[in-house]
Amino acid sequence: MNHILIIRLSAIGDIVFASPFAAAVKKTYPNARLSWLVDQSLISLVDQSPYIDECIPIDSANIRNLWKSGQKREAVKTLAALGSGLKARQFDVAIDLQGLIKSGFLAWLTKAPRRISLGGREGSRFLMNEVYSRGGSKGDFGSEYRFLADQLKLDTGAFLPELFLNEEAQKTAQQKLSDVSLAPKKYMVFAAFTTRPQKHWFIEHWRELANHVVQQTPFIPVLLGGKANVESAQKLCDGTPIVNLVGQTSLAETMAMVADAGALIGVDTGLTHMGVAFNIPTVALFGSTCPYLDTHKNNAQVIWLHMRCSPCRRSPTCEGAWTCLKNITPERVIARLMPILDGAR
Repeated sequence: MNHILIIRLSAIGDIVFASPFAAAVKKTYPNARLSWLVDQSLISLVDQSPYIDECIPIDSANIRNLWKSGQKREAVKTLAALGSGLKARQFDVAIDLQGLIKSGFLAWLTKAPRRISLGGREGSRFLMNEVYSRGGSKGDFGSEYRFLADQLKLDTGAFLPELFLNEEAQKTAQQKLSDVSLAPKKYMVFAAFTTRPQKHWFIEHWRELANHVVQQTPFIPVLLGGKANVESAQKLCDGTPIVNLVGQTSLAETMAMVADAGALIGVDTGLTHMGVAFNIPTVALFGSTCPYLDTHKNNAQVIWLHMRCSPCRRSPTCEGAWTCLKNITPERVIARLMPILDGAR
């Protein structure tokens, strides 16, 4: 195999989980050219990887907006141009790690003679010539990607997540931290936001946890997140010792801030999974979604209450009570954090 394409467009957490796959491919085929097709907004997650020779961005939001606004011809032209670029690269293999119809269609556009899908959902299997199930242990961090790597006989090794930083973003992140009187390893990241409200912890819990952090650890809590979370962040932080940087950092800067943090506490969201990837003390809170119980890291802990109704994913039976998360108390979280902080010193 001379030219290999990995397709994993989104989301942040899924790309973090999939990151060891690039290393496995490159270790197995060191002379191959490896490309990664990714959503333009998330390219910072992969564009510094030493295992990836080329990152190919796709502006999914623009294509979607063109289609929804009635500019369907423009949307098709944009996709056709992307398809021509993919075909011109003459990939030998296209590996669709997303397994949806949109990612499968992009794999098909490459005209690669070997097209591999993980899962093959939404009919995407009919666009591929090899489909593998999403196997592996559901309790392991990124196990479905390791399972596929094993099926393809790749050199998986430890298969641990890896993220790499942009030097310029590191500098600007450090400046933004300095502007609010924060220094590396002197703050703790709170990762409170996701695109699915059923994965959120309760605001009053975050506020109480912030007081525990200030009183029991050497860290100042810092809340990170995207622009869509600005209003919620203001409500969460009001009257607390939390430093609110939500909406003020690029993804590359956010990555740098997570990497430089003394610890991280978060719900099932991409920033939390970054904490594991950057090997900082991390406590991950799970409720309605299926948790990874084995992080393969001594400094990463998962809290999940094993309730009968959990994980419910998108079909809750609690009528919005979210007991699976509400019953995770701030006291329980800080109790799980302190031992891994002691181990990091």
